[in-house]
Amino acid sequence: MKFMIIRKADADTEAGKMPSQALATAMMDYMQAMTDAGVLRGGDGLKPSATGLRVKFNGGKPAVIDGPFAETKELIAGYTIIDVASRDEAVAWLKRWPVEDGDGEVELELREFYSVEDFGDAFTPEAREKEANMRAQQALGS
Repeated sequence: MKFMIIRKADADTEAGKMPSQALATAMMDYMQAMTDAGVLRGGDGLKPSATGLRVKFNGGKPAVIDGPFAETKELIAGYTIIDVASRDEAVAWLKRWPVEDGDGEVELELREFYSVEDFGDAFTPEAREKEANMRAQQALGS
């Protein structure tokens, strides 16, 4: 089961505050533990929303909206992708999140990825083949 751990933004992440040496070390240790366990598939921190933008479609026409965005609680500061045997195992990894982050005041969100099987008959054999080829092509590029 593949999950995304979403680290919610806060005032410090939106201000672009860089992590302390203690936090950077703790996060690297955490990521190394997931790597050693064979569950880590990726992850990165994100720059503040002031450096980002949104594209909103209205009637099929795109409009670009520059950041920053006001609702910090709805923003993402970073993400980690893990592949584990169960939701319980994913939750166990979340509970190990470094306490140094946000001085112990952090909100994480866990979201499961869809798998090919979730789409049932709507995902035709042709679509499955295309998807498999696309993933193989992506793997070659990394």
